[in-house]
Amino acid sequence: MTQPGVRGRAERMRDTLRRLAHDVDVWVASAGPGGAPYLVPLSYLWTGTEVLLATSRGNPTGRNLRAAGRVRLALDGTRDVVLIDGTVTMVGLDAVPAELADEFAAHTGFEPRRLPTHAYFRVRPDTVQVWREVDEFADRYLMRAGRWLDT
Repeated sequence: MTQPGVRGRAERMRDTLRRLAHDVDVWVASAGPGGAPYLVPLSYLWTGTEVLLATSRGNPTGRNLRAAGRVRLALDGTRDVVLIDGTVTMVGLDAVPAELADEFAAHTGFEPRRLPTHAYFRVRPDTVQVWREVDEFADRYLMRAGRWLDT
């Protein structure tokens, strides 16, 4: 299915910020020691500047995020791509302000504070790429080096 028309950067920015605010799940790509890939869906909250994730500190994804400090996120959909590369920091369950943790739980329907093996992971985007079809690919970057590009 082809989406109608090529979107300009301003429209793609609006679409992307809407998706970040309203979508609930994101694909999380990480790599283990020796480069073994892991790809899992996790629920998230967009704070306006960061993506907040939660998972077990001891599972492969939690270990990889802690060790590498880098992550690639992808919102669902191969015909409406949103790829985010960023730096990631693990924070304890009690280190996230209660109002933000409450917002995470309300948005995702998942309460990690009830699971002592879990932690939050803050992802600060470095790059954001967005496209629907090949005709939007050349102008796909909305963020580079952690800064939104002009719309």
